[in-house]
Amino acid sequence: MSQLPVKADPRLLVGTETSDDAGVYQINADTALIQTLDFFTPIIDSPYEFGRIAAANALSDVYAMGGEPVTVMNIVCFPSDDLPESVLRDTLAGGLDVVHQAGATLVGGHSVDDQEFKYGLSVTGIVHPEKIWTNRHAAIGDQIILTKPIGTGILATAVKGKLADTETIQQLIDITTALNKDAAVTARGFSPRTCTDVTGFGLAGHLLEIARASGKEISLAISRVPFIQTALEFARMGFFPAGAYTNKKYCEKSISVAAGIDAIEADMLFDPQTSGGLIFALPDEKARAAVAALNEKNVAAQIIGTVTGNKDCGSLIINP
Repeated sequence: MSQLPVKADPRLLVGTETSDDAGVYQINADTALIQTLDFFTPIIDSPYEFGRIAAANALSDVYAMGGEPVTVMNIVCFPSDDLPESVLRDTLAGGLDVVHQAGATLVGGHSVDDQEFKYGLSVTGIVHPEKIWTNRHAAIGDQIILTKPIGTGILATAVKGKLADTETIQQLIDITTALNKDAAVTARGFSPRTCTDVTGFGLAGHLLEIARASGKEISLAISRVPFIQTALEFARMGFFPAGAYTNKKYCEKSISVAAGIDAIEADMLFDPQTSGGLIFALPDEKARAAVAALNEKNVAAQIIGTVTGNKDCGSLIINP
């Protein structure tokens, strides 16, 4: 995109400049459109659960911008000669159930015959132009809140390696199909300065995006990060997805790790997440109240770090 002559438009409120979760285009004084899409290959054997996971993952970007999903369209690449039609039907059924749970409407979609099965959604949401959440307004002293545990990429790798038992697979399903709707709706009452969701770049990568977009230094307390215990056990066995190492290599110049940090836990910060939680930055006086309110809604939110200083190019410090 950086090499293409993209036309500027004053109504484009959020574009590609800050690696935000979705684009936002103003329609009138009270309404802006949020547009996003996401699709990927199955991370689990059950077509129905794969559909649910993919839908929750795509819808998350709208919640991360402070908006409400309104309409969705299916995106399908399907090997019709290799898989029965029932696989596609069950996948779409799972996705539709989550779309309905979000209160959105399915309006169609597009499919192509492909050698590898992929599914996801294009999502359109709405938000008031003055209430958009982006990743660029973190301020010194803000507390960093995370709403879901870390480690789904590692669990998915274990599933692919046929090492995950039934309980572990269900844990992966439960985390990745949980919509970020309750977290977003609850957080609106506290007016977060910034928000993003944790997906393919891992927790460290998305925190670094906030730091870079905001021109800040963020200090992460690794002891406060909610790691999925089963994922940590698999990580110690070496079950990291390749994307974790790609993320680490891309980010490491802007990240410093304090002495004594457990190397495996530090590497888990780069684990690519599917349908991960939201990250909020809130002033200290609001953050603890927000965590309490989120916990009351059964959102496993907790404070994991602090915005500690100015840094034009952005940086992340990993502390005990």
